[in-house]
Amino acid sequence: MQTCKIKICGLTRIEDIDYVNLAKPDYIGFVFAESKRRIEPEFAARLRELLNPGIVPVGVFVNAEIQSIVNLYKSGVIGIAQLHGGERGSYIERLKSYGIPIIQAIRHGRNDIPSELADYHLFDSPNGGSGEVFDRGAIPLTGKPFFLAGGINAANIADALKLAPYAIDVSSGAETNGVKDCEKIQAIVTACRNFV
Repeated sequence: MQTCKIKICGLTRIEDIDYVNLAKPDYIGFVFAESKRRIEPEFAARLRELLNPGIVPVGVFVNAEIQSIVNLYKSGVIGIAQLHGGERGSYIERLKSYGIPIIQAIRHGRNDIPSELADYHLFDSPNGGSGEVFDRGAIPLTGKPFFLAGGINAANIADALKLAPYAIDVSSGAETNGVKDCEKIQAIVTACRNFV
């Protein structure tokens, strides 16, 4: 049985890179959309240089200019684009033409239409990164491997893992007072790795 993968999203500091390099999740996220966790591409590039090469960096975007995503991908700052806006159809097709893997976010309560062009879907609460729990009874069957986000932390991760996601995506659940917490990251990664 394949273990669930883990993504720690919203890294904003050099210390955060130290924490994930220690815990070794499968993915991390840099947020380039408007958010309290937003970082500039130049700083993301610096953090990427410090990141363990075995961890895949994901860029989080909302209706971003396509060329800006392509530039981040081509420069190696990100390895996957995670789309949280109304991106679909030709937008995703253009990104895919550059070889960029795509995670398409589907938010509970919005009329998001899952795209067959996406490599993965991500099911999230309406306000990503808020700690609000996703209605796990509302996960559509899209036939794609999916990331599960929305209020996941060390205390409730076992319930999320029972839904057999491809990956768990944690942001606020890995924080204390609004910044990433090394012990919480380690606890989440350990719980994910040890779940049977």
